[in-house]
Amino acid sequence: MPSKKTLTPGNLEALGAERLAQLLLEIAAGDAATQRRLRLELAAHEAPERVAAEVRKRLAQIERGRSFADWRKVRALANDLETQRRAIVEQVAKIDAGEALDLMWRFMELADSVHDRSDDSNGEIGGVFGAACRDLGPLAEKAKPDPLALADRVFDALDDNGYGQYDALIATLAPVLGSKGLDRLKARFVELSRMPVDKPAPDQRAVIGWGLGGPLYADEVKSSSRASTIRLALREIADLQGDVDGFIEQYDEAARKTSGIATEIARRLLAAGRADEALRTLDAAERGPSHWPHFAWEDARIDVLDALGRGEDAQATRWSCFESVFSARHLRAWLDRLPDFEDDEAERRALDLAGRHKDLLKGLSFLVSWKALDRAARLVIDRRAELDGDRYEILTPAAQALAEKHPLAATLLLRAMVEFALTKARAGRYRHAAGHLAECASLAASIPSFEPFETHESWAAGLKSRHGRKWGFWSLIA
Repeated sequence: MPSKKTLTPGNLEALGAERLAQLLLEIAAGDAATQRRLRLELAAHEAPERVAAEVRKRLAQIERGRSFADWRKVRALANDLETQRRAIVEQVAKIDAGEALDLMWRFMELADSVHDRSDDSNGEIGGVFGAACRDLGPLAEKAKPDPLALADRVFDALDDNGYGQYDALIATLAPVLGSKGLDRLKARFVELSRMPVDKPAPDQRAVIGWGLGGPLYADEVKSSSRASTIRLALREIADLQGDVDGFIEQYDEAARKTSGIATEIARRLLAAGRADEALRTLDAAERGPSHWPHFAWEDARIDVLDALGRGEDAQATRWSCFESVFSARHLRAWLDRLPDFEDDEAERRALDLAGRHKDLLKGLSFLVSWKALDRAARLVIDRRAELDGDRYEILTPAAQALAEKHPLAATLLLRAMVEFALTKARAGRYRHAAGHLAECASLAASIPSFEPFETHESWAAGLKSRHGRKWGFWSLIA
């Protein structure tokens, strides 16, 4: 049961309405944001229909604002915006969905001016407008606006999306737009793509920056931004309409040959039952260095091969992914598709491969992740001289995994990190190294024999002898 001093609704209710009202007035004194919030609540209590007018009034005040919100003031501005957003969603929408929808559009129109006068490096204001954009969908579903008129409003918004505030607009409004609205929106963007871009005379072009190729002109940046907006919108519409070819058309031939885009296209072709085309698309892609797999591309190709009934080729690709970087996920999928009497032997072959790999840490990391701890411990003991104490991101979790059942192997990993930190005089790691030394001492009691390695006492004494002057380290030892 919580203490009577704990801030819970029940404990606060016990203070009584009069005392709570006094406390709220004290808290609100000098705090404009809290005062506005309380006025909204009073308006909702007295006459709920007045909330919309209060919000509209506050949005107009925010629009007229000219002072710059630096990092110290931006949170207060974000909180103010969030209060208005919530009032629209939680109060106005319950009374009049159409009014709430219109207010939210009005709210979104503030994005450019608010961003222009704010230091939103932490993304707080962007987060509020992002939430407001997503709110438009549920509000529109309640208000049921005309799909064609809504499509025109979406088009106008996306045509002026300077801060990305409308990035989620098509997705959130797609259910309300429906096929008629999406067709209208597509037609508007296709029409825009065919319109020539006004280019000022050479002596009237505005330079807004410089790049490796020379000056950056405002008209070129505007044209590039418009083209990008059109492509993104048409791709999203094509996806919503299940139009694979419409999606593909938004990429030129060169782009279609990059592995990432080829993968996106192939996924859509596969979903549309066009597996042969998907495979040709993937095989035509340029994937860069062959020694490192592009897993998204590989996974898409595996799925396509399976769909085409080429199970053996799909299995070969899974094994290749495992073999190249010891991908546990691909090994598991490979094993799952083997006959029951073959999977045990196949797993042993895979683990043997990891244990023999020239990159000790790659093999160790895989064996630990696979929970093959006996093999991981043997690998550490057999190849102790190859351990790289600099790779703490691998050695630390491996030591933790091995400590209970394989304390000697865990100790060797910890020693490697301690020795590296001291030998290289990495003072920033001394605190961690001191902790590793303490862990070694703790594990020593669980090790029946250190052969063929030094006992903990002997190793620690040697450490002190070689690095005794590194007081920054030894001062951390209890």
